[in-house]
Amino acid sequence: MSTSRWHGHAIKRTAALAGCTALVLTLTGTTAQARPGHHPRDTARQTLPANDGWASHGTGTTGGAAADAEHVYTVATWAEFKAALAAGGSAPRIIKVKGTIDAVSEGCDAFAAPGYDFGAYLEKYSPQSWGLETDLSAEPEDSPEGLRRISADRQNQAIKANVPANTTIIGVGRNAGLKGASLQIKGVDNVIVRNLTFESPVDCFPQWDPTDGDKGNWNSEYDSAVVYGSTHVWLDHNTFTDGEHPDSAAPTYFGMLYQQHDGQLDIVRGADYVTASWNVFTEHDKTILIGNSDSESTAAGDRGHLRTTFHHNLFKDLVERAPRVRFGQVDVYNNHFVAGDDYAYSFGVGKESQLVAEHNAFTLPDGVSPAKVLKRWNDSPLTVAHNRVNGRGTDLIAAHNAANPGTPLRSGAGWTPTLRTKVLPAWAVPFVVDHGAGAGRLR
Repeated sequence: MSTSRWHGHAIKRTAALAGCTALVLTLTGTTAQARPGHHPRDTARQTLPANDGWASHGTGTTGGAAADAEHVYTVATWAEFKAALAAGGSAPRIIKVKGTIDAVSEGCDAFAAPGYDFGAYLEKYSPQSWGLETDLSAEPEDSPEGLRRISADRQNQAIKANVPANTTIIGVGRNAGLKGASLQIKGVDNVIVRNLTFESPVDCFPQWDPTDGDKGNWNSEYDSAVVYGSTHVWLDHNTFTDGEHPDSAAPTYFGMLYQQHDGQLDIVRGADYVTASWNVFTEHDKTILIGNSDSESTAAGDRGHLRTTFHHNLFKDLVERAPRVRFGQVDVYNNHFVAGDDYAYSFGVGKESQLVAEHNAFTLPDGVSPAKVLKRWNDSPLTVAHNRVNGRGTDLIAAHNAANPGTPLRSGAGWTPTLRTKVLPAWAVPFVVDHGAGAGRLR
């Protein structure tokens, strides 16, 4: 009798996995709809479907789907890419990226100010010489720090690319991407970014801050993508990675990691109505930040905004911030979180955050407790339900509170998401997401 029940279970699960395969094809294939008058198979003209996360709210997100032929660009170099962004004002545009475009193809030395010498920088500002009591903000322009600032500004001007309103940026084929670039979606509405591999920009000139912590610290700039004060942004089927420059390969100076990466995706300064779907975020430390400060000066612009949806994303081998949330109503469902050896936490519960995390799957290494999934930075209630850890249904709040009785989390985010695609049971999420997420898998 037990054998027949087992075989019956196996048959059901096999059928369910076959169903998952069909769901991968369905969910990652033709969910996005083309605007009337355009060929439905032209992925460059696909728009965000109705009810697909916060970016579908109100006017929805269409990007450059209405672009005429004069505003469709195919680019293969960094200069061509920036020129396509700058051309044509706010008219709808489509930018098709072919191959990998390197924003730092000439290397870090191309940005260095005359006279800048990293060895001289280390010698002057070592804790033994400089101490840990005074920062470097008053250093003159001709000092090692002043020359570092000039060099950093040169890199800043070179690698940032401002995205205008009504724009679709899409990779062509399976191997399109941006390397060493920082995409700035700043103060605009209606942007789509799809099918690109982003290799995190490397800060060529991190700053040493002797006063950061009790040992000092290296601080870096540049996120792969920043949504800053913008609305209706859809990020879909992209891969965010540290690529050839993982933190594990970084040296240490003054006893601290020489950090050359910032975030992979920041959603800040009153940004609103964002959907991130079917992306891969991998090999990174401080991954996604929603709301960049607790201060009242930024809170006034963030309250009532930062509404973001994450669904069907793969978060793999990350340290933290997947995401860390302040203020926003953030819906996180049907994502797969695969932790590595350096795992710190996934969800950062920050000031006035209203996080809903449901129907997600977590794969944690042996010996890593489900209590680590949630990190309390502030006493903000959240809703978590129907999540599975290593194949088992798990109450993540209860796990956190059992391990942290002095700093418990409370249940109840105070809102219920309604803008969702088909919601899968958490047990099906690893198969579907692992086979469908990331650049090169857009159908």
